[in-house]
Amino acid sequence: MKKIFLLIYLSLVSITAYSQWTWQNPLPQGHSLYSIYFTDSNTGFAAGDYGTILKTTNGGSSWTILKSGTIDPLNSMCFTDANTGYAVGWNGTIIKTINGGISWSALPAGTSACLSAVYFTTSNIGYVVGEHGTILRTANGGENWTELSSGTSAWLHSICFAGADTGYAVGEGGIILKTLNVDSGWIKLQRATAYGLNSVVFPNHTTGYAVGDYGIILKTLPGDTTWRTLPGGTENTLTQVCFTDVNTGYAVGWNGTILKTTNGGLNWIDLSGVTIHDLSSVYVTGVNTAHIVGKYGVIFQSLDGGIAWTALSRGTTAYLSSVYFPDAHTGYVAGQDGIILKTDDGGTRWDMLQTGINDDLTSVFFTNVNSGCAVGWNGSILITNNGGASWTKIKGITSDPLYSVFFADDITAYAVGWNGTIIKTINGGTSWTAQSSGTTNDLSSVYFTGSNTGFAVGKSGTILQTIDGGKNWVALPGGSDNYLTSVFFADPNTGYIAGERGTILKTINGGLSWSWLSSGTLNQLRSVYFIDANTGYIVDDCGIILKTTNGGDTWDESECGTPYYLSSIFFTDANTGYAVGMHGTILKTTNGGDVFIKETESPKTTFTMYPNPASTVISIKNNRKMRDETLISIFDIAGKQQMQYTFRAQYLFELDVSGLTNGIYLVKIESGTEIEVKELIIQKY
Repeated sequence: MKKIFLLIYLSLVSITAYSQWTWQNPLPQGHSLYSIYFTDSNTGFAAGDYGTILKTTNGGSSWTILKSGTIDPLNSMCFTDANTGYAVGWNGTIIKTINGGISWSALPAGTSACLSAVYFTTSNIGYVVGEHGTILRTANGGENWTELSSGTSAWLHSICFAGADTGYAVGEGGIILKTLNVDSGWIKLQRATAYGLNSVVFPNHTTGYAVGDYGIILKTLPGDTTWRTLPGGTENTLTQVCFTDVNTGYAVGWNGTILKTTNGGLNWIDLSGVTIHDLSSVYVTGVNTAHIVGKYGVIFQSLDGGIAWTALSRGTTAYLSSVYFPDAHTGYVAGQDGIILKTDDGGTRWDMLQTGINDDLTSVFFTNVNSGCAVGWNGSILITNNGGASWTKIKGITSDPLYSVFFADDITAYAVGWNGTIIKTINGGTSWTAQSSGTTNDLSSVYFTGSNTGFAVGKSGTILQTIDGGKNWVALPGGSDNYLTSVFFADPNTGYIAGERGTILKTINGGLSWSWLSSGTLNQLRSVYFIDANTGYIVDDCGIILKTTNGGDTWDESECGTPYYLSSIFFTDANTGYAVGMHGTILKTTNGGDVFIKETESPKTTFTMYPNPASTVISIKNNRKMRDETLISIFDIAGKQQMQYTFRAQYLFELDVSGLTNGIYLVKIESGTEIEVKELIIQKY
């Protein structure tokens, strides 16, 4: 963020900033996951897009989002013990944790190549492969990496060792590399396929499997110098293969493909049908327990050897176009394929309502918690008077797409859309009449400042105004030829318009004249919302949220934690806001979207805190056994103190945190001259 707002000061030298927008749909989050790894039957990790790392401590029943320190996509992860793990990804990213994922540090890869896979043969010796034939090796737990000569420029997608010295790497064009001693180099084996290979695994020293594009499955046996093709029964690309022994294995891939074999690959059982989304990675933790992750953050678990799969992630991944809250707790979201979601608890839970249509919905508006209207493609108009329990489809007067709806009062509303369409209702939406807009330009947004005065904006810089309830619409000069996507008035005189190429326009005289504001971006701005005349927000098509606190003179740019296209934003008060968009994204902030600053723990920590995540009790151990009085304070993410404890002449402190709700907290520990701040995650199952 260009301007950082300090919400709490805890007097340490090193600080870390992060945005306070959290996922509400899908859950636990919506970024695609590319790798899953379990250190035991309960503790597992998943990694993926935008630097996402998740952790579970209860076998997948719940997941906590960890901070990886990067926004580069992470393609692969590997753990050498319960605490020590590695993840690799784009732009030469290699990160490491030594505390079970609580914190991650960047390692010097010495390359900017995209890294696809990581594999460790011992606690210190590990390998990474990636694009341009990259093979990296470390002998000291990642402190240093040496690039090995692979003899190829092909993108390598996977690496596996069948023993301490015998390793295999596979990649694009069906390439298979083998080494018997990395110091002696890698040799290319005869290709069994021209299709790209995405994953290789050796369940023992001599038997190996590889899978890849177009459903290719390869196997090599003891004494073989070649790889033979196995019949998999699918043409979908397979992304990963995992074996529990030489006979029992799983392969996953595109379009929800799940295959299983129990006879060493001679036959594969098709277990697909759980999801239509691409699957990226599978990990088996027991004879019958397996976990799979994939596109848009889907997570599945089987406890019966793959016969049945349970979704551990939840929520829609459909495109969401519009969000509206008639009160602080009750909100509605409309989107693709007639979807309308509702929450009555401030977004903790979103329920899908039955609308009875499949047309994409583009805008939703409620005059109170019960009465609302949604519009969309093919002239679709839906109304409800019972909080969405049932919806009535209104026979419209147009088949053109409608892009925006706005109620000037409880029964008077306007909707705008394609080819300059403007329609009006004076009976809460039961019937509509057409109005003459005087333009054939598409209209994308409508807003009324009073019962008669309203504005509509759209294509080619179109700005229309009515002062007689829509009987007449007059074109206003805005000075822009860009597509204008959203209009919002903070009061009858002060209004804002957002549009493509970073366009922001402002009026202070009720629309008579408009001035250009500098947004600092060329992105397409999608939705504008103001809490008051000075404080406002705009979302764009790259996951950026702009905020102003001075009436648009300057805008602060904040990453909300996702690069996904955001289409709509709404605030229920000065601190609580929601943003929705692509892939089912629903985000929430409770601190006005500001970046929160927290202190970074010292590498030489004096205090150890466990467990983390916690649910009822945490313990804090004084590693240096100081005898000073110790003051322990717990703050929520907005900087409000929740608890405080004082201890004297103790080395081990136990704190009851059962009264805290799920979320992220900061624990400040003061003892003598020592001050540390630790991040605490409360996760109650």
